[in-house]
Amino acid sequence: MKLLMPLSSSSSSLVTTPTTTRAFLCKCPLSKPKFQSWNRTHANGASTRQLQFSHMGEAVKEEEEERAAISLEEWRAWGTTSPVPSMVSQIVNDLKLLEKHVDARMSFGGNGGKLQGDFRVQEDKKHRATYQALGDSEKKLQFYSARQIACRVLGSRGYLCQKCWLPVEEDCMCSRINSCSLWPGIKFWLYMHPKDFLRQNNTGKLLWQVFGVDAANLCLFGIPEHEEIMWNAFKLAGKSKVWCLYPNKSSVLKSVQDAFGEELVTNYEVTAAKDSKIDTTLHFILIDGTWSNSAAMFRRLQDQAKSVWGDEDLACISLNPGASAMHKLRPQPSWDRTCTAAAAVGLLLELQLLPQFSSIGLDTQAEAVEHALTELLEALTTRRVRMGRSITRKVRQTNIR
Repeated sequence: MKLLMPLSSSSSSLVTTPTTTRAFLCKCPLSKPKFQSWNRTHANGASTRQLQFSHMGEAVKEEEEERAAISLEEWRAWGTTSPVPSMVSQIVNDLKLLEKHVDARMSFGGNGGKLQGDFRVQEDKKHRATYQALGDSEKKLQFYSARQIACRVLGSRGYLCQKCWLPVEEDCMCSRINSCSLWPGIKFWLYMHPKDFLRQNNTGKLLWQVFGVDAANLCLFGIPEHEEIMWNAFKLAGKSKVWCLYPNKSSVLKSVQDAFGEELVTNYEVTAAKDSKIDTTLHFILIDGTWSNSAAMFRRLQDQAKSVWGDEDLACISLNPGASAMHKLRPQPSWDRTCTAAAAVGLLLELQLLPQFSSIGLDTQAEAVEHALTELLEALTTRRVRMGRSITRKVRQTNIR
């Protein structure tokens, strides 16, 4: 009897970070400011030196405003292949304007690059009013997602490594990751919730660290540009080549054997070589979010699938459950659930057992991801021990059925 293997990059636990506030743009991964900004003072009879400092402060301010924008280079360094989402850019601009209006500097701290201090209070009022004014639920979702992402990018600059999403000066694990080429007949789509974007204990990021961003593509939930790219690829491939790894008990689930037992592995590469307009790649969607968020994410995928292909449900695959290294640090809510990267490992290993896939090295590719999971576990454990925190977490129940 086959058992369901869902996926989630994140349980309800979070890797905590120091609570000290990180000043906005004090550290920038691209380059550092030439000099520190000065407090603005305009008193009558100011000395020449004070005026010079004021001019220097204005120069720094202009330079920092330019840095505040998220460039394409910076955006893609976080693991994406898309242009900078337009609403993310708009929210960054709105934050800069609010900073001028309230005369308070943006600062970030804590988990997820959260806004801190007086600016946070003012911004919270503004963004709640903006959200409530949006009558359309789709616009509300897009605004919510874009704001989460914008704040996380700005708050993580110079603090998190852009590849492994761990504190760059203390815990970066990039040098310990072994890259590996994924068989070209498979493509992973990491459908990630905004609250898991740049999350330190996220495991979905390991897939593009190991296989590259073209083999494991990041698609952010609620970001139109990302979802459009993903669904354009699915339209080209056709419904029969798109599968979601999710325990959708309301529809018929197929095992790997049932879904691919009759497939011929040579069909993918031969056909693609003859006609580049035909996509014969197998596309696998990995829902990358907490279990409490995953149900809404899956419903959105189902709705989008129906708008593209009609009334039929998005095809789902069940996997044999297995223990991941990450379970030692971050227990799952039930025995048959696992993290995102471990689900990808399970899929590759089950495909490897089928005769037509046995000679393409999927087991080696799975081992590379499993090694990355082990390294992430070690990095997170070392960090918790250094901070004097427990390395085990209690299992929390969810309402996922």
